[in-house]
Amino acid sequence: MDWPATMSGVQLVRHGGPETLVWSDDIAIRAPGPGEALVKVLAAGVNNTDINTRVGWYAKEVTGATDASGAVTAEEGGFAGALNFPLIQGGDLCGRVVALGEGDGPAVGARVTAALNQPMPEVGARVIAPNVQPGSVPGRSVGYRVIGSDYDGCFAQYCTVPVDQLYDVTDAPLTDVEIAAMPCAYGTAEGLLSRAALAEGERALITGASGGVGMAAVQLAKIRAAHVTGVSSAPKAQAVRDAGADEVVDRDAVPTAQSYDVVIDLVGGPGWGTLIDALVPGGRYAVSGAIAGPIVEADLRTIYLNDLSILGSTYQPREVFSRLVDLMRQGAVRPLVSQTYPLAQIHRAQEDFAAKTYPGKLVLIPPGVA
Repeated sequence: MDWPATMSGVQLVRHGGPETLVWSDDIAIRAPGPGEALVKVLAAGVNNTDINTRVGWYAKEVTGATDASGAVTAEEGGFAGALNFPLIQGGDLCGRVVALGEGDGPAVGARVTAALNQPMPEVGARVIAPNVQPGSVPGRSVGYRVIGSDYDGCFAQYCTVPVDQLYDVTDAPLTDVEIAAMPCAYGTAEGLLSRAALAEGERALITGASGGVGMAAVQLAKIRAAHVTGVSSAPKAQAVRDAGADEVVDRDAVPTAQSYDVVIDLVGGPGWGTLIDALVPGGRYAVSGAIAGPIVEADLRTIYLNDLSILGSTYQPREVFSRLVDLMRQGAVRPLVSQTYPLAQIHRAQEDFAAKTYPGKLVLIPPGVA
């Protein structure tokens, strides 16, 4: 065996505040079974998904904005309902393959990444995804599961991943830290733009444009040759322009009515109706976040009289994430990583993330990695 029996990492022991993320130097490393790979984690990104899952924000009884304080203790607070604790979170992976179970996949030694949302295996879900609750994820109509929520993720020195969900990025002209900043943010953004079918020359309004997903959406929308308006606070507006936005509007401003073909929304909250008003007839609204609150209000007449499309987007089909990986390999996109932290400083990293201290992405480095 070419790996130790135990590893260091962070375990989520229950829903709640930062104190529920507990450091351990004695986590057993699970050997890869058939169809799996053991991956040494080189870097792991920080996301809203991690905080939302920790505090139980996905539970239906939670109706407020994303809150990292840990006041929520909803039992059904994971992506697919209840979680098995302890759970290793972390869905933004850059790692190196250490060992393979039976089956084909990236070679041992390959640098790899993976999508956050992954198709359910047809068989063996209880083996490959030990944190899946019976009757929860398998019942999803789209049939996906989430690394770091439905099975152990990469907030540790090693993780065990289905080998067919790994993408070889050995030759990508990006650092390990940059790759770790991309799966969730850029995968989500590419999924949103694909669902909205943003085309060349169209006008796109992107909320939360200074965050990881928003900034990724700005970059990817410009690759599609769209005209991009980002919504941002004034201190971060230049970072959004640097990402490629043609215009930046203040997040407290009301968008101009009937001015955009596509709205990419990561914020939700009380301003939602103005985003619907901002769409031209036949426009498309795509959403993959609600940091300002999930309960929203708009005039249904605006939606049906203007033939608007409302699109939810979380899961990315394989061809969508594969397209993103191709862009990574070409060096066509590069994330803004504002800060890195040792994995043991995850509390501080999540505090900075929730406070929106920095634009772009924050990334954690496991012990033993330079």
